[in-house]
Amino acid sequence: MKKILVIIILTFGFLNVQAQSCEELMKTVKSNYGTTYTSYNSEAISKVTFYNMNIDFKTYYFAIVCFKQKYSFGCNEYIYQVGSNTKLNYSMDHYDSAGKAFWKHIQPYADVLGCSPDFE
Repeated sequence: MKKILVIIILTFGFLNVQAQSCEELMKTVKSNYGTTYTSYNSEAISKVTFYNMNIDFKTYYFAIVCFKQKYSFGCNEYIYQVGSNTKLNYSMDHYDSAGKAFWKHIQPYADVLGCSPDFE
C-alpha cells in the first residue's frame, strides 16, 4: 500500500506542502519516542506503539499497529493518526483483548491517513 499522502498546513501544520508515502510518514514518526503495548496472547496484534509529535505548537497523535503474519514471527506495520485520548483508552482495554481494543479505539481512525489495511 504505497498511497501518496499530501500533507498540508491544515493536516500537519507544516509551512509548505509535503508529499509523503505511508512508509515515509511512519519512518518520521518512529524517529520520536513511543510507548509500546505488546500483546502476547492476541492472534492478530503483536504490538501497538503510540507517538506524540509537536509541530508548530500543535500536538499530533499516532499509533503504529504491528499485525502478526500467519506462519511467521514477523508482523506488518500500519500507521494511524489517532485522537489525544486513544493511548489511554487502548492501554486500559488491551489486556482483556488487544483485538477488541484495536477495533474500538484505533480502527475508527483508519480513514484519516489512508495507511491502514483493508479488512473487507
